[in-house]
Amino acid sequence: MKNTELKSFLDNKVETYNQISFIPTDPVSIPHLFTQKEDIEIAAFLVATFAWGNRKSILKNGNLLMKLLEHQPYDFVLNHKASDLKALEKFVHRTFNGNDLIFFIQSLKNIYQNHHGLEQIFAKNHNSNSLLPSIEKFNEIFFELPHQKRTEKHVSNPAKKSACKRINMFLRWMVRSDKNGVDFGLWESISPSILSCPLDVHSGRVARKLKLLSRKQNDLKALNELDDNLRKLDPKDPVKYDFALFGLGVFEAF
Repeated sequence: MKNTELKSFLDNKVETYNQISFIPTDPVSIPHLFTQKEDIEIAAFLVATFAWGNRKSILKNGNLLMKLLEHQPYDFVLNHKASDLKALEKFVHRTFNGNDLIFFIQSLKNIYQNHHGLEQIFAKNHNSNSLLPSIEKFNEIFFELPHQKRTEKHVSNPAKKSACKRINMFLRWMVRSDKNGVDFGLWESISPSILSCPLDVHSGRVARKLKLLSRKQNDLKALNELDDNLRKLDPKDPVKYDFALFGLGVFEAF
């Protein structure tokens, strides 16, 4: 396809999948349970962290987690007592377990109390065309408290050449805003033009078929290549094409 044809094709697929009807079957439905900014942020970050594997299982465990947090994630993070954390020990989603979750709650408390919240970390540390430096800084701050080494695998780091799929998905939710209301657009301090596509097995496979990506591994180099090509199609809102790539891969077996 020529670039104009490709853009038209993908824009149509964005319109197909970037719809309110998409929300109930997607992990983004969990933060959509809330209206307060901090509740949305925390719910989104937590569910994005374990958003891999079976989608029904992700939604089931996302709802279970909100129940464990008493459907007030921000209040729980700020005001929990040691005894409140006991109930979190039984939580598990694949390799993300109760010990990981308890550390995440403690680290989020540190971020909101001592670093002015999640948005401030990402807003202060990006460069003019990428949020990857912010993700790297976030990783440093998130793990500044004592923690088990195994927990580090649940927060991707571009310094380790990761494509950071789940955290880029979280950032898409927080930063993007459009008339369809799937993404929240809460973080107006960050331009959607510097977001990166959440690159996974589905979006990567479709991107390669469409010649948007030549690299075989879904790593940091592949992410940079895909970002460059999507920004040529829409410099202001390149990650809207995540809807198209994901939808083509998951729902149409493209």
